[in-house]
Amino acid sequence: MSTETIFNGVKAAYKALDDKLAEDINVLDIHEVSVLSDYFLIASGNNPNQLKAMADSVEEALYKSGFRLNHSEGFQTKTWILLDFGDIVVHLFNKEERDFYNIERIWGDAKFIQKESLLG
Repeated sequence: MSTETIFNGVKAAYKALDDKLAEDINVLDIHEVSVLSDYFLIASGNNPNQLKAMADSVEEALYKSGFRLNHSEGFQTKTWILLDFGDIVVHLFNKEERDFYNIERIWGDAKFIQKESLLG
């Protein structure tokens, strides 16, 4: 996929999370520090139902943008849901798990994408 198509997918996923009232949404551009993916989206939800709604919304938005879900985990426990779309990986956490794993710290060399560039 082109860089523009991937970034448009990131924007669609960000909007889907925002629409479901996800908290503390961060987007990391990891393409220069990892071969795993190009972008991580990380967000928190307040309860298992919200996390599930966030995951469903992201999956639908990215499907409409031409992305296919390669792998998912965490739907049973709903404390950390991982959605792997290849170029885009989405991490959805409850607050305790997010604080514990602190992915933003682990991927501290990645570039944080500003919210303003994701809206519009």
